[in-house]
Amino acid sequence: MAKLKKWGGYALIAFVAFYLLTQPESAAGVIQSGLDLLVGGAESMSRFVNTLLS
Repeated sequence: MAKLKKWGGYALIAFVAFYLLTQPESAAGVIQSGLDLLVGGAESMSRFVNTLLS
């Protein structure tokens, strides 16, 4: 089972590297979407805490 996880990790890294090298614009879009999601979540948490403290 440990070897399967190890090889699965290698396969995932290889896929990500292939995706980044062959489609950099799409990869950048995916990263940007993820960052936008994190920023939106942080803003929502900030508003929630500010509402609690008001």
